[in-house]
This record gives sequence, structure tokens and C-alpha cells, in this order.
Amino acid sequence: MKISTRLPIAILGLFLCVSVSAQKDSEIIFHKPPNPERQKAPFSETVQAGNLFFLAGQIGMDRSVGKLAEGGIQGETEQAIKNIQGVLERHGLTLDNVVKCTVILSDINDFRAFNEVYVKYFTKKPARTTYAAAGLAASAKIEIDVIAVRE
Repeated sequence: MKISTRLPIAILGLFLCVSVSAQKDSEIIFHKPPNPERQKAPFSETVQAGNLFFLAGQIGMDRSVGKLAEGGIQGETEQAIKNIQGVLERHGLTLDNVVKCTVILSDINDFRAFNEVYVKYFTKKPARTTYAAAGLAASAKIEIDVIAVRE
């Protein structure tokens, strides 16, 4: 008995068309941060496309004092995640809405210490990419950007 592969491919194609079409008709909104000083940045803090929210990368900068959080990679990781939470909250979202994280470490040897903090906050285990790159903004040890979905 022959099994046709055309039907599953056709169903997948229909699914992709519906998914893309749902987002294609959505308005794209470039959200400004509430802080007037941050509005001068050459990028949007959040871009919304339908029910998708693309957040700009966050470093471990404590904006209330204008400097990187203390405690090395773990302190900066916690602060970066708190910064992400603040942005998400402005849009009625939480870390549970995050479906993808991109993490940039200034030193890949910090991976284990970073991960100890990360797993406490991202309990739903969104997809993640982690890599190391030299020269992060403000000499940060970490930068995290996320994509979130409003259900």
C-alpha cells in the first residue's frame, strides 16, 4: 500500500498560509518607552506586529541608578530579566508570554552562572539561542532580547 506524502504537505502549506496571512494583515506598532531620555535611542524598545512583541535587547543596567547591576554575571542577568519584565508589563504581558530568547554573553565561560539565574525566571522554557560576543553596550556581561506572544 502506497502512502501519499502530498496530503501532509498540503495541510502544512495551508497552515503556513493561514499563519502568515493572520500576521500579514496586522498593524505594526513601534512603541516608545515611557522615559523621555530613552525615546532618543535610535531603535524602538518594543515593536508589535499583531500579537507578536519583539523587545530590544536588555542589559543588566539598573536604570534607577544608571549603572550596571552589582554581582557580576548573575547580578546583571537578574537585572536584565527585571528590565524585560518591566517592558512586558507595559504591554500586559509576563515572562510566561515569552516564546524565544536570544542571549549574548561577553564571556561564554559565564554560561553556567547565567543559567542558574535564567532558569528561575523562564520556567516555561522558551526557545533560546545563546552565544558569546565581545564588546556589549556599556561593557555589560550580558544582553537578552525576547519575542513574546499575546494569547
